[in-house]
Amino acid sequence: MPIDRRRFSTALAALGLSSSRSVFANDRHIEAEVLKLSRNGWMPNNDRLPVLIYRRAIDVTKSDPASAFEQAFTRNGWPPQWRNGVYDFHHYHSTAHEVLGFAAGEARLMFGGENGHEITVSAGDVAVLPTGTGHCNLHSSADFLVVGTYPHDQSWDICRKAPSPSDVDRMRHLAFPDSDPVSGAAGPLTKQWKQAN
Repeated sequence: MPIDRRRFSTALAALGLSSSRSVFANDRHIEAEVLKLSRNGWMPNNDRLPVLIYRRAIDVTKSDPASAFEQAFTRNGWPPQWRNGVYDFHHYHSTAHEVLGFAAGEARLMFGGENGHEITVSAGDVAVLPTGTGHCNLHSSADFLVVGTYPHDQSWDICRKAPSPSDVDRMRHLAFPDSDPVSGAAGPLTKQWKQAN
C-alpha cells in the first residue's frame, strides 16, 4: 500500500528521524488543486490563469518553518517579501501574481470575492494566486503565519474596487515566471498556466 508524505514524515519522526525537505522540493510529481475563477461582482479574478493550491508542500516540522518556505521560494525564483497574515477584507492585486506560503496555524480563506470559494489552509500548504484573484481571511488561528512572495519584477498593490479598463488590460498581459514556487521549472504552475495562456 502506498504511503503519503504526511504518514512517511510521521513514521520517520516516531523513529527519531526526519525527512529531508530537499527530497520533496525536487519532487516532480507534486500535485496542485486547481481552482478556476471568473469575474464575481466587482472582483475581476482571472478567467485565464487558475488558482493553484498545494497541500503539505513544505515541511513545517523544523524550528523555523517560515524560513523553509523562504528558502524554497528563493530557490525557485520567487523572492519572499513579507511574513504576516491575510487581510480580513476582500481584495486583489492588479500588478502582481502572489504566492502565499502557510507556515503556521490554519485559516478559512475566501477566494474569488464575496460568496466565492471557501478554502481551509493549514501549515505546510501553498496557494498561488494569479493577478486579479480575490482573497479574504474569514477566520484564522492565533498562530496563523504566512510568507508572501511575488515575481522578481512585480510590485504588489491592494485593490478594493472594480478594475478600470487599463487595469484589466495590464492584468491580462502581466508576465508570469517560468518557475513553480514549490518545485521549480517542471512544477504545476508552469504546466497549468502555460496551458491556460
